[in-house]
Amino acid sequence: MLNKMLTEDCINLNLKGKTKSEIIDEMVDLLYSAGKLNDKEEYKKEILKREAQSSTGLEEGIAIPHAKTSAVKIPSIAFGLSKEGVDYESLDGEPSKLFFMIAAPANASDTHIEVLSKLTTMLLDDTIREKLLNVTSAKEVLEILSQAKEEKEAVENSNDSYDVLAVTACPTGIAHTYMAADALIKKAKEMGVKIKVETNGSTGVKNMLTDEEIKNAKGIIVAADKNVEMTRFDGKNVEIVPVKEGIKNPEGLIKNALNKTAPIYKADGKSSGASSKKEKTGFYKHLMSGVSNMLPFVVGGGILIALSFMFGINASNPSDPSYSPIAKLLNDIGGGNAFFLMVPVMAGFIGMSIADRPGFAPAMVGGLISLNNGGGFLGGLIGGFLGGYAVVFLKKIFNKLPESFEGLKPVLLYPLFGIFITGALMYGFIVDPIAALNSGVTEFLKSLGTGNLVLLGIVLAAMMATDMGGPINKAAFTFGIMMITAGDYAPHAAVMAGGMVPPLGIALATTFFKNKFTKDERDAGKTCYIMGLSFITEGAIPFAAADPARVIPASIIGAGIAGGLSMFFKVQLPAPHGGLFVIPVVTHPVMYLIAIAIGSVVTALILGYIKKPVTE
Repeated sequence: MLNKMLTEDCINLNLKGKTKSEIIDEMVDLLYSAGKLNDKEEYKKEILKREAQSSTGLEEGIAIPHAKTSAVKIPSIAFGLSKEGVDYESLDGEPSKLFFMIAAPANASDTHIEVLSKLTTMLLDDTIREKLLNVTSAKEVLEILSQAKEEKEAVENSNDSYDVLAVTACPTGIAHTYMAADALIKKAKEMGVKIKVETNGSTGVKNMLTDEEIKNAKGIIVAADKNVEMTRFDGKNVEIVPVKEGIKNPEGLIKNALNKTAPIYKADGKSSGASSKKEKTGFYKHLMSGVSNMLPFVVGGGILIALSFMFGINASNPSDPSYSPIAKLLNDIGGGNAFFLMVPVMAGFIGMSIADRPGFAPAMVGGLISLNNGGGFLGGLIGGFLGGYAVVFLKKIFNKLPESFEGLKPVLLYPLFGIFITGALMYGFIVDPIAALNSGVTEFLKSLGTGNLVLLGIVLAAMMATDMGGPINKAAFTFGIMMITAGDYAPHAAVMAGGMVPPLGIALATTFFKNKFTKDERDAGKTCYIMGLSFITEGAIPFAAADPARVIPASIIGAGIAGGLSMFFKVQLPAPHGGLFVIPVVTHPVMYLIAIAIGSVVTALILGYIKKPVTE
């Protein structure tokens, strides 16, 4: 099978390319010339799409670009050798010399994908790589890989009991899944440790771990970038890491498994021992899961609402003189549907993060109850956590039921009792107090004097610039959305101003203080104009990462000034989004633009003063 997929006409021992792009072109041409592709350009497009996710340049001079697409006629592998090496954005930063390009048809059989994937794991063997670097003929390449495959299978089949078990998985399930598996197997062999690795690849689970093996193993390693079955590891020491960690640090992972230093995994979501540090991040992880899945509804629905406001603040109301059918359509889609789903969706994904899929329905119902009864955004947060932990509680209770009830749990018991418990708690204890709290906060904000409102605006806007898309930024944004749902539109205007200033200020600095930035930074600064005007604070992150001691304080000061001025000018923003899209619907739009401009100029001036000149 291997000899059918990697043939002599798909081997080039003298690649001419000097850049990553040129290497990809050569390898694609090699496959196309050998008649392996239906559409060369489409296949190349898929290869580049995969590279955009993360480079397939691995360590030890290896690169494995790959794509699965209908543009492939025959499942194939192309091999290329670059004697000098090429910068392929590899994990270790070293030049790549050995290139394997994998071409899999969209309907490739399991056998094809499995052989293609297993081939990638051979390359971690030092001896094999050394042989491939010194080959003189295409026939020699095939002989080396064929022999390596036979030896690898013999080693895998020789294990009858295991000290350490591992699971590897990556989103595409072709390369990194098997690279991590082989790295662990190779290192375990060197250490004299018996290991079994289950791979969750594109063709499904291979080499599945048995209950007996899990019971007898000293420790478990899960190196995965996607969900894998975890409940089977209940009570075992489990080290959970990204799949790349399995490739980069197999020895450390194996040692942790042998020494039982990894946390004890609990199927109810709680760990013990070394996991105490991770537990502190659980709340934020669940919250961000909800917020990140909510954002498409906020952005899409919010912009549609903003567009409806352009016809007039009350143009969607049929009884208003300014009524417009288009405005009503936009508002019905954006506000009546997309934005309406925001809180239930956020709650649902919080519950799903806590209790997996069974937690989704109860949590979503909790969010909907809050939305319909005045609990708003804050009540939705609580409903999400209630729904998730209600199911965690139910899992513990129903764990004592006979095994014959397993099939009923996800389809009947969890949704029935989970929804009831969540709903009862929301109606009985949560909704009314939260609704009163929302009203109280709204009235409190309305009662604040100008000075206090300005201070609030400064704080909210400064938070937006502190970590530019991180938890502090998200906390400020979440507060702004919460205030909109409560009927107070001023805080979100300050939040939006704070989010626009960092990229706009940096863009101005790169334009007017060119000697303080490299050419690449000046080019990137041009895109910051678009980012800032579109309310994408993250556009400032590359600059903040390169020079945090100067860029972050400058951004915080400028953003705080813009937020304070927004409050001082009594600007209100009824749309739950930002950027130029919503300027037409804010109150006092001219003064608002002046506030944002002043904040951006302040950031630019500070950067121009404190940054040191650069020499290219």
